[in-house]
Amino acid sequence: MGSTEDLDYPQIIVQYSNGFLISKVMFTACELGVFDLLQESGKPLPSDAIAAGLSASTMGMKRLLDACVGLKLLAVEMTQEGALYRNTEISNIYLTKSSPKSQYHIMMYYSNTVYLCWQYLTDAVREGRNQYEKAFGVSSKDPFGAMYRSDEEMLKFMAGQNSVWSICGRDVLAAFDLSPFTQIYDLGGDFFNDSIPEAELYILSKILHDWDDDKCKQLLAKVYKACKPGGGVLLVESLLNEDKSGPVETQLYSMNMLVQTEGKERTAAEYSKLLEAAGFGVIQVKRTGKLYDAVLGRKQ
Repeated sequence: MGSTEDLDYPQIIVQYSNGFLISKVMFTACELGVFDLLQESGKPLPSDAIAAGLSASTMGMKRLLDACVGLKLLAVEMTQEGALYRNTEISNIYLTKSSPKSQYHIMMYYSNTVYLCWQYLTDAVREGRNQYEKAFGVSSKDPFGAMYRSDEEMLKFMAGQNSVWSICGRDVLAAFDLSPFTQIYDLGGDFFNDSIPEAELYILSKILHDWDDDKCKQLLAKVYKACKPGGGVLLVESLLNEDKSGPVETQLYSMNMLVQTEGKERTAAEYSKLLEAAGFGVIQVKRTGKLYDAVLGRKQ
């Protein structure tokens, strides 16, 4: 067995310590419109032109641009006139507002909401409950999952979720053969109080992870009652390994559920148990290898 010197502890600790700094650089560049300006220009630009175009200081913008180069979000070309900056391919695809696969809205939600809530992670762990009210001074009890300060923030969150769907939706919907289902209902809104229309398949995308087990059972029982015989429910969630050892992204999502909601991320077995408690059977699980996985339960 090797000594601790064989493990590169300093590097990994520094990497983890700098994680939030990296996130904020990317969020700030998105919020200021760096990637949009460079895309719209159609050519590389010097830092002073970018700063002027975005009403930012020349010194501050130069440091932000260089940090983005280090993160491979921008590329730089040295010329006789000085450094010229341009987007990398990944930024053009995922960080510009006009791209069909833009992640801009979810970036802004993370920057303006999630980031602030996570300052109270220690309190969330100690108390075992979300910290939304402490972070923003408003009640977190609402019918949509306890995450919004205003209608505007809710719309931003929904736009962010749609942007995530643009890069993982195809894999989730292709996980199972859904062609036998002709009436499909994507569940959303105030589903605990509003009636649920009759359909053959219900899609619950990133809903159950907002709620505790009792609320999940309540909702699934309501869906089961509305579901036609032979129909089913498709859960779209990020699945934990059965031993809770990963994936690390899902573990972090579960920490976020602790900070912001009443819920948590679960294993496939845990979701299957919730489905069975509501009456669904013949449960299938498909890991997509992407951000979100799929669990299909059928009503016999």
